[in-house]
Formats: sequence, C-alpha cells, structure tokens
Amino acid sequence: MRKGLTASAACLSALALSVVAAPAASATDDPPPPGKITMEVLTVNGSGCPAGTAAVAPSSDNTAFTVTYSDYTAQRGGDSKPTDFRKNCQLSLAVHIPQGFTYAIASADYRGFAYLGAGVTGTERANYYHQGMAQSTAISHTVKGKTSGNWQFTDRTPVAELVYKPCGENRNFNINTELRVEGGDGKETSFMSFDSADGSVRTIYQFAWKKC
Repeated sequence: MRKGLTASAACLSALALSVVAAPAASATDDPPPPGKITMEVLTVNGSGCPAGTAAVAPSSDNTAFTVTYSDYTAQRGGDSKPTDFRKNCQLSLAVHIPQGFTYAIASADYRGFAYLGAGVTGTERANYYHQGMAQSTAISHTVKGKTSGNWQFTDRTPVAELVYKPCGENRNFNINTELRVEGGDGKETSFMSFDSADGSVRTIYQFAWKKC
C-alpha cells in the first residue's frame, strides 16, 4: 500500500478505464522465429524504476515481451513530497533474437492502477526506439478523477510506420515512460501507478517480425 493511503481507499471497487481496441491483425506476414529469445535490462534511469524494480521477459511463443515494474507510482497530496507528482523511467534492453530475423514493435499495452481525487488528472506517457535510430512519437493518455480502479491504454503502430531493427546489427531497445498526477486541492493523496495491488500488472510489447 502506498504511503499516505488508507485501507479504505485501497479497497474501493475497481473501475476499468480502457481505450483498448480489438486485438490488432498481424502487422507482418512473417511468423515469429523458432528458437529462443533472451532479454535483459542493461541500464535503468529515473525516479520511477529504482534499481531492481524493473524486469523484462519474452513470451513463450515469441510474439511479445513484458516489462514489470514493482515501485513505479506518481502521487500528490497528503504527505507526498513535491517531486512525487512526476515519475519517469528510461530502460535500455538487450534483445537477442535468432539469426535471419529482425523485429519492430507493433503495439504497446500499458496497464496500472489509479486512485484520483476530485479534480485530479493522471497522465501516462511513453515512447520507444532502437539504439541510434529515431524515437517513436511519444503518446499520452489521461485518467480523470474522481475515480479508483485499473487503467489500460494500448498504442498501435500502423504497418507503414513500423521501425525494424537493422538486420544483423546489435542495437539495444530503449523504452521511456512517465506518470504524472496533477490538480486537486492537495488534501487527499491521489496516485497513478504502473503496478497493481497484487503485482500482476505488466506492460506488454507486441513484436512484428520480418525475415532478413
């Protein structure tokens, strides 16, 4: 439970806050490669992901990978510090894939939990890119109080705009995320988080594959 929150606040019934469309069709004719994909967090920077609080893992079918945060919460009001209203995280990931293939990111599914008082707005913002290449446009989503519940936003990349890692090159994959909580009278603690009460919430990045 977050500092300054009451048990009653944490137990309020969850309200799904979603702008998620139906699952996207395959962005490429090439299926996921056979073999094993390995991933590791190389560097972490930012107030939203202290060392040891972010983890990454590919799915068993090579269609996606997940990033899990365990201490990523922006909050204001109550006994929050003035700087707590904004949290950010920059991750650099080593992605090792089978030879003869390359990948892009077709979609990113961001999830978390928010408890926002009246007049308070929570904002999630994110982008990503391959090392040494142009960054994707940062996309922002907002949740407005008063509310308490899970939130979920999915950003999809049109097929024509997919950015593939150059074939045969080792380039780290970088993810930038940010949470903000603003507004309200500051008396009650409001927060927006990339994790959930039970730690089961993960950010999911969907691969698009292409043969080299």
